[in-house]
Amino acid sequence: MSEERVQQLEERLAEETQRLEKLYVAYRRLEEELQEKNAVIDVLEKEAIDKEIEREGLESLLSEKDSRIRDLEMDHAKARKRIQHLEPDLEKMEEMYTRESARLGRVFEVAEELDESLRVSQAELNARDNWYESHMSLFEQLNEAIKTRFDMIERAVEAVKEQQEKQAAFKDQMENAQDAVSKEKIEDLGDGLEKMKVAELRAILIEQGMDAKGKKADLIERIRKA
Repeated sequence: MSEERVQQLEERLAEETQRLEKLYVAYRRLEEELQEKNAVIDVLEKEAIDKEIEREGLESLLSEKDSRIRDLEMDHAKARKRIQHLEPDLEKMEEMYTRESARLGRVFEVAEELDESLRVSQAELNARDNWYESHMSLFEQLNEAIKTRFDMIERAVEAVKEQQEKQAAFKDQMENAQDAVSKEKIEDLGDGLEKMKVAELRAILIEQGMDAKGKKADLIERIRKA
């Protein structure tokens, strides 16, 4: 084999050696990258496992949440039914509460008015008591004067009553005497009535408090019957 051929082979060997070295370096680099990738894959697998566990936990929580939501919806439906059933009673209770509130408000107002009236009345009573105590002697004198005045009035009434009785008795006596005089006068006139004028006859009847109308014969008859 010629030297030229050997040299060519050596050069080719060197090139192949360099290529192999480069391939080895690339292989080592790929192996390192693969190890890194495997490490990343292990981390990702662990994270995936954690995520799966978390997902299962979340699914369990979601299932519990759905169950809880269904229970809440059921309770809500029951509550709405109860509310619909209790709404009339609630309206009645609200109406009663409104009336009672108004009544209690009025009671409180009346109570406050009564308290104010009581305070005013108490103040007036205290003022009256103080005034009465300071004017006690005046009241006693006034009572004594009123009593004396009533005694005088009673005596005056009794005197007036006695005077009226005396006047009534005197009037009766006078009327009896006048009647007697009139009768005596009429008897004394006797048959002289026919000689009297109509005006005189009527005057006698008027004096006796009798009817003075009519003819002379009627007047004379009326006087004789008196």
